[in-house]
Amino acid sequence: MNDWLQTVIQAAGALSGWELTAVMFAVAYLLLAVREKVLCWLFAFLSTAIYTVLFWDVSLLMDSALNVYYMFMAGYGWYQWTRGGGNNGQKLSLPIRSLSQRQHIRVMSAIFVLSALSGYLLSTYSQAAWPYIDSFTTWASVITTYLVARKYLQNWLYWIVIDTVSVPLYIERGLHLTALLFVFYVVIAVSGYLSWRTHYRQDFHVPEN
Repeated sequence: MNDWLQTVIQAAGALSGWELTAVMFAVAYLLLAVREKVLCWLFAFLSTAIYTVLFWDVSLLMDSALNVYYMFMAGYGWYQWTRGGGNNGQKLSLPIRSLSQRQHIRVMSAIFVLSALSGYLLSTYSQAAWPYIDSFTTWASVITTYLVARKYLQNWLYWIVIDTVSVPLYIERGLHLTALLFVFYVVIAVSGYLSWRTHYRQDFHVPEN
């Protein structure tokens, strides 16, 4: 552990200004998202724009493409959080909602099928690093980002899994500070789930277990 921390410190000292900026914007996005602040989507857009280039440079092709999608979803998330909760033309903020068991099954099935397919294609026709793991984190993130934009409570549970799997991927690619960032993401995701669950129960008068 000490050797790894020393590597992180050395990597931080050699960081480009762009990666450091992307990390700072990404942390700001998550902290604001936990508090349900719509400004989080602005920081999401800025961070992912930078990461699109960074991931391309280290041959994480699916992650680079993912961040292009993130930029689009930042705009979609902003719209949904500010105007997606209304009916009959009203512009109301979006409330937290919960996935049903059937929806969970659909989400997990879609992630598995898409990851297997793109992992096979990448391993066969490209030089992409860790094609199946990269594909899993990519497709899971694509779907989970939609869950965030639509304010589904359980998005945080999916992020815990995604971020945990991403850590060794980024360490192997030499993005040590980004790997450390994703460890921090796991902590924030746990906090986000607990905070959103409290708000959800208050809004819908759901009793504590």
